[in-house]
Amino acid sequence: MSTTAAHDDVTVEPDHTGDGPPVDLSVLQDRIPDWLRLSRAAALLTAVLGVVFVLASYHPLWHTDVWGHLSYGRWIWQHGGLPSTEPLLPLCEGVPMVDPAWLTQLVAFGAYSALGVTALQFLFAASITIASALLAAAVWNRSGSMLAALVGMGAALWANYQQLLVARPQLAGLVGFSAVLVIATSSRHRRSDLFVVPAIFAIWANLHGSFPVGLALLGLLFLGRAVDVLRRTRTLRAVLHDRQTRRLLLLTELAAAAVLINPYGFKLYLAVVAISQNPNLQDLIEWDPLTLRMSQGRAAAVVSLALIVLYRLSPRRVSAGEVIALVVFGAATLWSSRMIHWWAPLAGFYLALHLAAVLRKYRGRYPAESPATGLWSLVSVGLIWIFFAYTPFGYQVLHGRKMSEEQQGARFRKSVSRLTPIAATEYLHRNTPEGQVFNTYEWGDYLLWAGPSDLQLFVNSHAHLVPEEVWQDYLRISSAASGWDDKLDRYGVNAVVVDKRGRENLIRRLKQESATWKIGYEDNISAVFLRRNPV
Repeated sequence: MSTTAAHDDVTVEPDHTGDGPPVDLSVLQDRIPDWLRLSRAAALLTAVLGVVFVLASYHPLWHTDVWGHLSYGRWIWQHGGLPSTEPLLPLCEGVPMVDPAWLTQLVAFGAYSALGVTALQFLFAASITIASALLAAAVWNRSGSMLAALVGMGAALWANYQQLLVARPQLAGLVGFSAVLVIATSSRHRRSDLFVVPAIFAIWANLHGSFPVGLALLGLLFLGRAVDVLRRTRTLRAVLHDRQTRRLLLLTELAAAAVLINPYGFKLYLAVVAISQNPNLQDLIEWDPLTLRMSQGRAAAVVSLALIVLYRLSPRRVSAGEVIALVVFGAATLWSSRMIHWWAPLAGFYLALHLAAVLRKYRGRYPAESPATGLWSLVSVGLIWIFFAYTPFGYQVLHGRKMSEEQQGARFRKSVSRLTPIAATEYLHRNTPEGQVFNTYEWGDYLLWAGPSDLQLFVNSHAHLVPEEVWQDYLRISSAASGWDDKLDRYGVNAVVVDKRGRENLIRRLKQESATWKIGYEDNISAVFLRRNPV
């Protein structure tokens, strides 16, 4: 016979097996705060963005714009202020200069001075990745479809690929444009937007002169919202009382006012308009109309066709704002191919939203998303750490090894475009020519940055600062048109530094004039000619 006694004051330990101590189940609790928990889809997005970041980090820095901006940043740092006239080119002496990108130039120069060329690669990759993340996260948040978010991000990157090849302050503008797009199209209206949007424009106006496209986007979305309300209610009174319409108008006004927080004040507006209308820019290929002969033109055509198909199939209501924005920015892109930089994220964003609606229409409700947990937060942090560690900048920061000059040179060569005139610039350091140097437009920036400090160059990528007569003479000389040799004599040019890609006529003519010119240096990408009897 057995007896069982029950005592209320006795604490019963959980059953466990084995000889060890009891298992403390409290350690398995998710102690990550709710606002820091992420889902499996968020970890997937982190992984995709990490791949974008790594690929961009290893993309060689182009041999044009970035070096010119570094040169202006160096000048600003050395002189402790902004230039009032063009300070680097003798033939542009006295030309008034408004520098909308002064803050980007100063930041880039500081980063390069402190951490070297890999810091520039980091800034380049970070700008592209942040803009992509804003776009994808906004689509995912509004549609719940990670697939649509990734497709939209991919479409934007593909259409914008040619513009993204070049590291320049315009990428800072892309981040600002993406942020404004996300906020202005959000279904959630936050009071903080009244402070965030003006702050974006105040910073943007000092990073790059592209801020007018952000103002245009806000204005077009405001106009589209007003059209929607007017069509629905048939009364102007409803438009005036619509909360979203008034919000977009207020954001546009606050943004336009915030732009004035810059060293030039209202003069910055006038300067940006003047730059865009400068006749010299019409001779640059990136300002040409978009055509199907261009790879980015074909990409834009495919994205546009996909948009048309999705608009036909999508059950999602089409707002007037998105149509007006796409049409206006699309027309601007057809007029000037450089405007695809701003059309691409717009097209990718709306393509993704309508793709999500079509998927929901034909597949039903999306499968339930995995719950947000601390585990996926840790996975995402781990992915970020891994991707960062495998970039040139991450390796330098984490290992901190000092490199010899030879190792630094090897690292630099791996980090820049193969068309960068490194060897020709080294030759100029050993044999610095006196007087005026004629150089091709594409190499002016690098020669300003890395060449001898007293090198008197002809032009750089700031073509809008070059007097029109000088610019036309530059075009005549670089194409070896009639009278090219007289122009070189007129400007007192003692050295000619040219790239071989597209300058075959000039190189051939210089070689034919062997009584006047001799080859000082030549390799597979560059040629340096010296006048036998300097003027």
